[in-house]
Amino acid sequence: MAKKDYSELVAAIYKNVGGKDNIVRVAHCITRLRFVLKDDAKANTKAIESTPGVIKVMVANGQYQIVVGNKVEDVYDQFLARTGIAGGGEVPVEDDEEDHEKRSIGSVVIDLISGIFAPILGTFSAAGIMKGLLALFTFLGWLQTTDGAYMVLYTVADGFFYFLPVVLGMTAARKFKMSEFNGLAIGIALVYPTMVALTSGEVLGTVNLGVLGTFSWYATFFGLPIIMPASGYTSSVIPVLLMVWFGSKVEHWVKSWIPDALKMFFVPLITVTAAVVAGYLIIGPIATVITNLLEEFFYLIFNLPAVGRLLGSVIVSAFWMPLVIFGFHWSLVPIALVNLSTLGSDYVLACMIGHSFSLGAVVFAMYLKNKDEQFREIALPAMISAFFFGITEPAIYGVALPDKKAFIHACIGSVAAGVVVGLSGSVIYISGGLGVFNWLSYIDPSGKMGITYMIWAIIASLVAAAVGFVIEISTYKAPVSAEHAAQ
Repeated sequence: MAKKDYSELVAAIYKNVGGKDNIVRVAHCITRLRFVLKDDAKANTKAIESTPGVIKVMVANGQYQIVVGNKVEDVYDQFLARTGIAGGGEVPVEDDEEDHEKRSIGSVVIDLISGIFAPILGTFSAAGIMKGLLALFTFLGWLQTTDGAYMVLYTVADGFFYFLPVVLGMTAARKFKMSEFNGLAIGIALVYPTMVALTSGEVLGTVNLGVLGTFSWYATFFGLPIIMPASGYTSSVIPVLLMVWFGSKVEHWVKSWIPDALKMFFVPLITVTAAVVAGYLIIGPIATVITNLLEEFFYLIFNLPAVGRLLGSVIVSAFWMPLVIFGFHWSLVPIALVNLSTLGSDYVLACMIGHSFSLGAVVFAMYLKNKDEQFREIALPAMISAFFFGITEPAIYGVALPDKKAFIHACIGSVAAGVVVGLSGSVIYISGGLGVFNWLSYIDPSGKMGITYMIWAIIASLVAAAVGFVIEISTYKAPVSAEHAAQ
């Protein structure tokens, strides 16, 4: 089946963002084209929003974001093909640094996190769904963990998570404007089998730093202890991000003085060596401290006497969709990945299960009461996307936010689900699935809890949908069109 032609949409966007001279870089996530523009004022937002195929324009975190829905990949590919702009953008380092100086620290951090994780989200979700399916199949007795079929499929499910530092090494390198292959090399060094096996050897020394954690070393580097977490750095997030950032600084510095004849070999040699050595000796332990502090912070909230789990669940579920609007929800993803790699489960992202179901139900209620054909053409696919695939941007920007009250009602339904999750103590064991596929994340692969938490997740989703639908269907009044008013 041939891809749909979006040349008119691409031409309109390209023209109205100010053309190539105004584009610093462009990338995309699940539903949005994400531009960094030299001057946002040069973009004709009104013209873009009135273009058929555009749902909404958002300016947040230093990015000019154009929401186009599930067709974003095709639009993005055709945009690059038509304009000749490189994917991810190619901008001199000095321009990027100048752009960062104009933005708040918070905007830069969120932009970095979203830029690093957004490109892998599709594959990340696919791996999470496969992991959930395998957990379900083993629980039902359809597969055993010793079966060849299980082993092959588990490489799809777990391979991506196991080698996550390698993948993040590439996407982080792209974001920090350094060689992607140098970033890959740094990530590979973190999961190299010899180093992974190191933590199963003899402990040479241990130091206890209280709340900051207990640190052990299993080997030395010219007498300096190589301190590593007991699980090593497989599936880790923060260490590779800090190492690639450090490596980017080294790479840019080396390029500034090394002769051109030596750049091909010596820039990667110095960059990767410096980043990996510093990573194992300094950056890795610092990243572990950061990880421990994040864990302690959320552990403190979620384990307050009597009300902690409920309070934490309500906070996350209430503010998840507002965070999505501004892209701040990305800041919770690394925390969840840290919990999954260290604790084996996560209670932070477990709380947001109901938001897409509540939003989908709210949009469905509006769909039933609003007979305007243009509105219904937007609402129906937005509702399906939210319900089944957990992709909420079309429903948020195209339907709920313009109504305002509908968005609040969806948040109330999300909180209702958060209450169920909090009271039941449900957690997720994997990350990646969205919408109905997110239910699989609640299956305990060890078999201890089985599908108990998945059942609670389904109940929470249904509660969210019921609350959102009832509130919206009983309060929503469809606007009267000029045609109907005249009649």
